[in-house]
Amino acid sequence: MKKLMLVAGFAALSLMACNKKEDASSRIQNGASTTTETTTASTTTDGVTETATSTTTQTGFPKIAFNETTHDFGDVKKGSKNEVEFEIKNEGTVDLVIIDAKASCGCTVPEKPQEPIKPGSSAKMKVVFSANSAGLQSKNVTLTTNTEAGSEVLTVKANVTE
Repeated sequence: MKKLMLVAGFAALSLMACNKKEDASSRIQNGASTTTETTTASTTTDGVTETATSTTTQTGFPKIAFNETTHDFGDVKKGSKNEVEFEIKNEGTVDLVIIDAKASCGCTVPEKPQEPIKPGSSAKMKVVFSANSAGLQSKNVTLTTNTEAGSEVLTVKANVTE
């Protein structure tokens, strides 16, 4: 009987937890991206510690801008490694977060910024292209972001010669 009650309780709890009405997709579709930042500072005077906490909330979407969305390396030798740094700027009013950066091929490796990009600030993202096969090459790097679009595509091109 105890096992039956335990299973019934677990099932009810699972159903309630899965029945949450709001998720990230609905928040993005409704245009309500929110970033909350809490700052805590402590000071000690005469052995007494005082702690002050402030919370700021930002709503809306960040707006992403790039110095370039396509970089052409031109003619490169087969076997060479070629690097470019894309500059990513946040022109919005909310922190920009690069959630993920994936290349269309294993020969291209992006290094996304780890920290959120504050409004008005910019960050660099290095992309390394390894020229493994001859001919015209075009590789995409897809960024998953917290922008309204949700993703951005950058491209690197090269003419790989023997």
